[in-house]
Amino acid sequence: MSSRPRATLGRILDDLGATFTDQVITRGLDRKVSSVVIHDPLDDAPVREDAILLGVGVTGEDVRPLLGLAGAAGATAIVVRSPVEVAPELEAAVRESGVALLTLRRGASWSQLAALLGSLLSQDDFGRVDSETLGGLPSGDLFSVANAIGSLLGAPITIEDRSSKVLAFSGAQDEADPSRIETILGRQVPERFAALLAERGVFAQLYRSAEPVFIEPGQPDDAFFQPRVAMAVRAGDEVLGSIWAAVSGPLDEARTRAMVDASSIVALHLLRLRAGADVERRLRADLVSTALEGGPNAAEALDRLGLQASTVCVVAVRLVEGATPGSESLREAEHRADSTRLADTLAVHLVSSSPRSAAALVGKVIYGLVPSDNPGRVESIAHDFALRIADKHVTVIGVSDPAHGVDALPRARSQADRASRALLRRSSDRPQVAQIGSVSVDTVLMDLADLADARDDVSRGPIAILHEHDEDNQSHLVDTLAAWLDAFGDVALAAKRVHVHPNTFRYRLRRLAEIADLDLGDADARFAAMLEIRMRSARR
Repeated sequence: MSSRPRATLGRILDDLGATFTDQVITRGLDRKVSSVVIHDPLDDAPVREDAILLGVGVTGEDVRPLLGLAGAAGATAIVVRSPVEVAPELEAAVRESGVALLTLRRGASWSQLAALLGSLLSQDDFGRVDSETLGGLPSGDLFSVANAIGSLLGAPITIEDRSSKVLAFSGAQDEADPSRIETILGRQVPERFAALLAERGVFAQLYRSAEPVFIEPGQPDDAFFQPRVAMAVRAGDEVLGSIWAAVSGPLDEARTRAMVDASSIVALHLLRLRAGADVERRLRADLVSTALEGGPNAAEALDRLGLQASTVCVVAVRLVEGATPGSESLREAEHRADSTRLADTLAVHLVSSSPRSAAALVGKVIYGLVPSDNPGRVESIAHDFALRIADKHVTVIGVSDPAHGVDALPRARSQADRASRALLRRSSDRPQVAQIGSVSVDTVLMDLADLADARDDVSRGPIAILHEHDEDNQSHLVDTLAAWLDAFGDVALAAKRVHVHPNTFRYRLRRLAEIADLDLGDADARFAAMLEIRMRSARR
């Protein structure tokens, strides 16, 4: 466990600083914070005790009822969009509820705040390695490190990775220029500023130098008008990231030495955080896998995931692999890396939508465990996730029926697996999400195909004969029959679907009936033919 104090409202507000929120009426700064919940007046999702409730779209007279809801659930704070008029009635509602009232500043988005709060809270869950301190600070606690460096240098600090993603930042960011505020809000250096720095050769100089690099600002009318001092963070020859200070001028000798020393401390924290994240990711995957498999250890695994005595829906997420260049081993490695990152993303998304959820990559499938007895709501959460990542990844997601108890989890996993496999059969370049009940026919066909394969039952019926004839003669008799069956015997419609003249289609129909000795007037023969065609499609 980390020796850093458990997440409290006061500590969260210190880490956030004044960039995101204003403290309108704060009470109970020592109260702990366990999760972040997005309030939806049209959804009956439970509000977890000690949660921070994000009141998206809540304004005016709706603030007081939200305070009452949060107070009844034992929440720690609510956040609504600024501005809020502090009237005596509102102050009384805050006192009665015992819940702190915060406002989200204009210019900051709810998704940014939710992601940042999730990142701050994750310091207490994953990424913590042990009670060890590094440089006098809890191991892996980059926000405390950033605040310490900021105090030493007298400047607002960001700690960034090689991709200019903000890993942590100090307080007093509002004292910097607009470009720094934009960086904190987006948790990433804006592309135009990163491109400017790259064009000026700043990154090349930074990664070559063993000393802090002073960076002149841009034009006076630019959002980047305050100088910066940056220091590369290294572990041996590997550059792990960098420290950035918004300063008024070059550092003196003492502060230069302090920044050099600080980079070594940051390197230790980054390495420990990386190691801890890998360990925790493997642990989480083991727990999720054990719970889904059932057996004597499933109850303990579910308990350690915080899902004991919960009704759980299982989601199974599969990446749709495109045709990418490179060797098979390279494609497999890239797919594994993408799946790992996607599992972490799903975990954050599920927790923000439904506290106490868990997600992990098991084999080649990403599984999520969502405490809910409403599969429709879980499908909605999964669909929102698929759309959010659609610009980078195409996914298919299967959703199970609710699993009431540990013994029902293996069946729920099977349902989610089968639903996602059924969606893979459908050719689409868009994300697809389905509950098991909505793809039941597809899954039955897959089960029949799997059963036939397991028994090594090689079909020798009419469809097998036609398929062999097609392969030997480059004909399209199976496609012809499938089109005719799908069109309920409407020759004109079936011919149009396979792009041939109706007379040609009729000839092919007579020909395939002769070759396969298939009586198209027999209802049982038609059903058997259609079933075998569908099974072949399911097998592919």
